[in-house]
Amino acid sequence: MSQDIIDLLRSRGVEVKEIAEIVRELQRPYSPTLTILECMEAVESVIRKREVQYAIMTGIALDVLAEQKKLPYPLQEIIEKDEPLYGMDEVLAFGITNMYGTIGITNFGFLDKQKRGIIGQLNANKKNHVNTFLDDLVAAIAAAASAKIAHQCRKLSR
Repeated sequence: MSQDIIDLLRSRGVEVKEIAEIVRELQRPYSPTLTILECMEAVESVIRKREVQYAIMTGIALDVLAEQKKLPYPLQEIIEKDEPLYGMDEVLAFGITNMYGTIGITNFGFLDKQKRGIIGQLNANKKNHVNTFLDDLVAAIAAAASAKIAHQCRKLSR
């Protein structure tokens, strides 16, 4: 099923490599020799988790329904406008980051504010798509993959 999720992300304009680039940027100060392939493997490892797959499917489905104007009022307007006080998009993303401890959560907070790479592109693309959930889900995947690498590097250094 992880390939289905990768295909779903791709259909919304997100490639695993773009998420991996964010991971590498986050981990570069701690692991300067980290390769993009290692980062891609970490991203794919996160995506293989069933809970992550469910979060991605749910968030993207809500974004698509908002694009199609099929959500009830006032939810339609809230999601369509990415209302800042809504917060459910972040709550869904926390379901991913919580699996990777405090490091995953703090990485997510950083990425949610910085909007690096594909995250910023998704956040800015409000004309053609609703990405209220997707930008946060991508940030959560990157944060979790970065935390996974950090945990692995810590184990190796002991």
